[in-house]
This record gives sequence, structure tokens and C-alpha cells, in this order.
Amino acid sequence: MKRAALGTATLALVASGCAHSPPTINGVAPTPAAPSTLWNPPATVVAAGARDVAGLVNSSTTPRQLNLAQVVDIALRNSPATKVSWTQARAAADVYGSTEGRAVFPTILGGVIANQQLTAPTPGRAAVERAQYGPSISLSYTVLDFGGRTGSIDVARQTAVAANLTHNSTVENTILQVEDAAFTYLGTRAQRDAAKAGLDEATAALDAANERHRVGLATIADVLQARTARSQAELDLETLEGTLLVTRGGLAVAMGLPANTPIDIPDVPAADSVHFVAESVDTLIAIAVRNRPELATARAEAAAAQSQIRVVKAAALPALALTATGATNGSSVPGFSGPVYQVGFGIQMPLFTGFSNQFDTRAAQEQYQSALARAESTKQQVIQQVFTAYYTLRTSTDRVGTTRDLLASAEQSEVVARERYKEGVGSIVDLLVAQSALASARAESVNSRWEWRSALAQLAHDVGVLNARGDTSFSPLTPAPNIRPDR
Repeated sequence: MKRAALGTATLALVASGCAHSPPTINGVAPTPAAPSTLWNPPATVVAAGARDVAGLVNSSTTPRQLNLAQVVDIALRNSPATKVSWTQARAAADVYGSTEGRAVFPTILGGVIANQQLTAPTPGRAAVERAQYGPSISLSYTVLDFGGRTGSIDVARQTAVAANLTHNSTVENTILQVEDAAFTYLGTRAQRDAAKAGLDEATAALDAANERHRVGLATIADVLQARTARSQAELDLETLEGTLLVTRGGLAVAMGLPANTPIDIPDVPAADSVHFVAESVDTLIAIAVRNRPELATARAEAAAAQSQIRVVKAAALPALALTATGATNGSSVPGFSGPVYQVGFGIQMPLFTGFSNQFDTRAAQEQYQSALARAESTKQQVIQQVFTAYYTLRTSTDRVGTTRDLLASAEQSEVVARERYKEGVGSIVDLLVAQSALASARAESVNSRWEWRSALAQLAHDVGVLNARGDTSFSPLTPAPNIRPDR
């Protein structure tokens, strides 16, 4: 007994040890040996990574030159979001076609039958064994169902409409996203160029301080202050150079490309003609309520929910159906061969369904009310977005004019301070302060113009008139000739 118990315990121990030892993964250990060690993946995993590396782009190649319209086009073709919305719209259209086909046309089925039959003997008749075979065709068609058929078609139709409008919304969102990324990149590049100009001015101030110190007209303190200002300008330029590369990577990702893809957008002005729009905010809100695909999608979903009520109610009403079957039978026994057919009309009416139809009807009605509420909520969101974008654009338009005046004053102030310092009647502090103010004015001027262009694109998107050209002429957002002059 003891030996038997010992053997049983040994087998159990071995079995438990096997149960807790997972199999190897392609010849390597299934897990790391310890919490502090790395897992060595099998060759298949390493090979898959090597294949992905082979498809990477080389960031050191010459950047591809693209205009803004090409950037938007590439983003639309590469965007996973637009591909998803497009395939969903196509699937919804196919469901609509399938639903209409089942409801409008009869269902026809064809087949071939073959059976072997043995009849039991009866008094005065012996048992008969026979084989029967032949083609058959059957037809079924719902003649009348009191609105259920048309309701199902309309649900599928409105669902397809909603899916297509959702795709439109996705396309417009993708355009706005890639334009924002492009404007960020271009704005950063303009900031970099402004920083280069600031560095040149700081270098000129340092040269002037060195020259005045050499001839004994300035102290070493002037040289040190000018050198500090130049180092700060150089540091700002280096920071913007790094930020420019980051924003270029963000633009590539927004286009659906790897972040290290070498691309560039040459010679795109921040704003050729800065203006406000002629339309009032109320006019633009009315256009948005009419055009925005998100709101149209919500309306279509509400219409589909309303049609579903008809479908559910029709399920509790009588339905008139037509059925027909025809076949040609062959038989191994004479007298059992020949054509056969059957035609029938039937009325079906649910007498009791466990109160499910009542609950289904109430659920459909509540879903419809919920869809109406979502449509109203979407409408309020659209109005708020247009209102916000409208006044954001107005503020951006005003900022462009103000920063333009600020930059002009800062440039004049820097020239005066520089000439006074060269002539020995001004201090290095006055010159450095003027150069710092000029650098800030340049940055504000660049920011205001790119912010204005981004604000115009945002308003065009919120109104529902954003296009893929990448320009600033978004009909109906026409310039207002008497609100703000061109800059």
C-alpha cells in the first residue's frame, strides 16, 4: 500500500510539473529566465522585424517638394480613417441593395432531389420500393405586410446615407488635420528664419561692441553683454531648428507617412491677403446647419430610427404570402413520373408573442426620440463651433494688423538704437533691448499670420465648406472689403 501510494504521488508530481511547463515557442524558451533578464525572440520574430526595416524610408535623401494641395491629397489617400469610413459606406450601400432585393423581388430557390422510398405493405397490396429524382424550383413572395417591407428598405437607405455622410465628415476632418500640421510646420519654419535674422543682428551688435572696445570707446562690459545676447539668439535658433524637424515629422504622420519621410513645402506665404469675411455669423450658422455632414448624419440616423418603428409595428399585423413549387419527378416505378406543382396563398398573423412586440414598439419609439435628441445636440454643437471660429478669425484678423504695426515700430527702433550706438551717443543696453523687442515683434508677426490662416481653415471646416485645395478662398467665405484692409 505504501509503495502504491508513493508511486501515485510520484506520478502526480511529474504530471503537475509537466502541466506547469509551457512548450517552447519556435524552439526558444517561452518566457524570460528571470524578472531581470530579457527574452530572446525566435528567428521568425527577428525576420519579421527585418522585413519591416527593409521598407523604411531614408531621411537623408533630398526632401520631396510638395505644395499644400499635394500634401492634402496624399493625406486623403493614405489616411486609415478615410479608408475605414469609405469601406463602411460601401458596406452600408451593399446592405441597402440586399435589403431592397429581398423585399421587392421574390425569392426563387432551385434544387435537385433524389430519394429512395419503401412503402409498407397493406392488405391487398405488397410493399413497393421506388427511387424518385428530378429538379425542383420554389418561389416565395410577401405580397402585403402593411409597411414592414418599405420600412426595412428605408432603414437600410437612411443607414447608407448616414454612412456616406460620415465619410464626408471624416474627409473634412482629415483635411483640417493635415492643414493644421502643415501650417504648424510652415509657421515654425518662418520662426526659424526670423531667428536667423535675429542672430545676424546680434552678431552685428557684437562686432560693433568689439570695434568700440578696440578703439577705447566702450568697456569690456559692452562686449560681454553683446556676446551674451548673441549666444541667446544662437540658442533660440538651435531650439527652432530642432522644433522644425519635429513639426516636419508631425506633418509626415498627418499625411499617413513615416515620421522620417523627407518632405518640404516651399514658398507658401502665411497670408497673401488677410481679410475678414463678408457673411455675418448668423448667415454662416445657417450655412453650417444646412451643410455640415455631422448634422446631416444625425438627421439620417433619426429617419432610420423612425422607419424602424414601422417595421416593428408591421410585425404585429397580418402578412399575405405567395408560395409556389414546381418539380419534374423521375421514378424507377412506372406511373410515378411526371411534373408536379403547388401554389398557395397564406395569411400569417401573430396571435401572441409573449408581449415582445409591444416592448419592441416602445423600444423603437424611444430609440427614435433618442436619435432626435442627438440630432438636436449635434445642431447646438455645430452652432457653437461656428460662433467660436467666427470670432476667433475676427481676433486673428485684428492681430495681424496690430503685429504689423508692432513690427514696423520695432524695426525703426532697432535702426535708431544701432546708429546711436555706432555714433557713441547710445548704450549697448539700449541696442540690445531694441533688438530683443524686434525679435519678439517678428515672432508675433509670424504667429499672427499663420494663426489667421489656421483660423480661416477652421471656420471653413465648421461651416462645412472646407475643400482640398489648401488655399484660403473658401466659398462662401468671401473677403469683406470694408471690415479689414488687405495687409
